[in-house]
Amino acid sequence: MSLPVKFNLSVPVAQEWLGSRRKNLKPWFRFVQTSKFQSPTSVPALGSRIVKNVDHFQSNYLCIFIILILYCLLTSPLLLFAVGTSLGACYLISRKNDDQKLSILGHELSLAQQYGLIAMVSLPLFYLAGAGSVVFWVLGASMFLIVLHASFYNNESPEESFEQPILQV
Repeated sequence: MSLPVKFNLSVPVAQEWLGSRRKNLKPWFRFVQTSKFQSPTSVPALGSRIVKNVDHFQSNYLCIFIILILYCLLTSPLLLFAVGTSLGACYLISRKNDDQKLSILGHELSLAQQYGLIAMVSLPLFYLAGAGSVVFWVLGASMFLIVLHASFYNNESPEESFEQPILQV
């Protein structure tokens, strides 16, 4: 079984992606600058503002998402244990697989099968730890915070605004 596209998660690719995220990270003082928070003037302005801000602050929003994940992990010891156990088992298998293959009942398991076995054993532990509800809470809280910030943060210069200048006589 193979994927139709080449799927490569090598370390240089991940480092390049993280480098680009870090390069695009905007200063936090500008991200939370209260003088920039204003109500949108219309629905089209709201849509345009959200799209612009998500594009402009996507690395900052990714940081918020990661902070919420870390918060959930640190406040749920059982979930932290489940994630640590699963990652530890994956690390041990990757190290031991260089020396010798794991065999069960005389059948040698490939590395992918070993990882699948770890996933199957970890699923009940993740279920008991409430990982499903954590995933939905993090996604919901992230989307709420991101849309809230993106809709009220006015990142437009005055000439880009949708408002027409009011002429006073």
